[in-house]
Amino acid sequence: MKDFFKSKKFLIICCLAAFLIGIMIYAAVSSSNAISSAIGTVFSPIQKFSNKISNAVSEGIDMLVNARDYYDENAKLKEQISELYAQISDYTQLKQENEHLREMIDLASSSEGIELSEPCTVIGRTANDVYGSFFIDKGEKDGIEYYDPVVTANGIVGFVTEVEYTYSLVTTVLSNEISLGVYCVRTGETGVIEGSYELALDGKLRMVYIPLECDMGEGDIVITSGYSGLVPKGLVVGMTGETFIASNGLSRSALITPSVDPAGLKTVFVVTDFDGKGSGYEER
Repeated sequence: MKDFFKSKKFLIICCLAAFLIGIMIYAAVSSSNAISSAIGTVFSPIQKFSNKISNAVSEGIDMLVNARDYYDENAKLKEQISELYAQISDYTQLKQENEHLREMIDLASSSEGIELSEPCTVIGRTANDVYGSFFIDKGEKDGIEYYDPVVTANGIVGFVTEVEYTYSLVTTVLSNEISLGVYCVRTGETGVIEGSYELALDGKLRMVYIPLECDMGEGDIVITSGYSGLVPKGLVVGMTGETFIASNGLSRSALITPSVDPAGLKTVFVVTDFDGKGSGYEER
């Protein structure tokens, strides 16, 4: 150790230290900007490092001293966020209820004398059913009956084919078990719509028994005629596509794209009563 204090390294260190101290003293009493700038450049990294350590220590002390205040403030913020979420949820529910109310008004005005159920939520779908049948959360306790029509604001969806106390099964118009009397809004031609497995794969229906001399074309709107007593008059069924002569050569047929895609439904309405219900003949 004594040898170190007598070595050249120690002398060099002492000289450097003396030099730096001398510069610092000179800068303190000198007005030279160049020297001050040089010293600032040399000691700037050290100052920055020192500031970082000082800030970190200050933040740590602040967290320890004010921990309770921060905890209380955080709890208040969480409570405010919960209240905002609740308000958003209430708003969303109110918005949905308003939309459902508008749909009910539109449906009621499109066909006079109909009574609708409360909005029914789709709660399940029949597995591997090409016709798209599904279950709703309304049943016998809600006044739902067998073969009540199921609709949306866009048109008819199908019929209730099974009724339990708290839920029901809906079979769509794509099914080969359902047929309905319909007519074309523009031309007045009448016919019957029916489904099939092959058509359902493409999401289509067929309108049959159309007069040979019909003037129907692509894009015509087809609605329920209502003469069977199964459905109200005037519910939209779909839009016509290609028309062609039937295999018997005595009438024409037309492909129909339904106005409602059952695959995307979340809410529907059941027509529980309407003027003329039960009159006429049954088409099923």
